[in-house]
Amino acid sequence: MTIASNVKQCLSTMKGIEAQLSSMALNSLDKEAQVIFHEATLTIEEIKKDLQYRVLELERMEPQYSGS
Repeated sequence: MTIASNVKQCLSTMKGIEAQLSSMALNSLDKEAQVIFHEATLTIEEIKKDLQYRVLELERMEPQYSGS
């Protein structure tokens, strides 16, 4: 598996984690838990943005990775 494939797979996993945390924040009855889940979602969102940028860099540097 190439580096680009690994980064894209990680990005996909992070998107799933972000969705799960967001759902847990919405469904939790405990206000403190809602805040914690929401803060974790924001952290994951930042990581996701970094990974998206890295994917773009890899595709720019290595055209063979584009679209895969």
